[in-house]
Amino acid sequence: MEQRVSLITLGVDDLARSRLFYEAMGWHGQDVEQTIFFQAGGLALVLWGREKLADDAGAESSERRAGFDGVALAQNVRSRQEVDAIVGAAERAGGRVTRPPGETSYGGYAGYFADPDGHLWEIAHNPGFSLADDGALTLPDFGAT
Repeated sequence: MEQRVSLITLGVDDLARSRLFYEAMGWHGQDVEQTIFFQAGGLALVLWGREKLADDAGAESSERRAGFDGVALAQNVRSRQEVDAIVGAAERAGGRVTRPPGETSYGGYAGYFADPDGHLWEIAHNPGFSLADDGALTLPDFGAT
């Protein structure tokens, strides 16, 4: 697994309130299907509904009450095979797969694992997001046709 982070997704209780907060700090977000994306240097910060994020990650209801804190780290990779390899390596290293790799709603492929401390990671291949040679992610212009 490369030593980098592509996206930081924050599960929020009130998407509009959270967007206003970040915009008040000078950030410029793009709203796509009730998800707010901010370009943050070489990575993206994403705001998404807390329950939607928990559902996407496969967090069980007991985990939501006991420890799901609404945050998932994400790494975008170049292929579906790389998703499988990284999620498999995480499991072999002592992580727990919370959602096995599979097709996504956006036409990509992704899986989730929790590290030994319970921090969630999404490993995703999203053909709509470009990755530079150094792994830096650049968000597309969601408003372009």
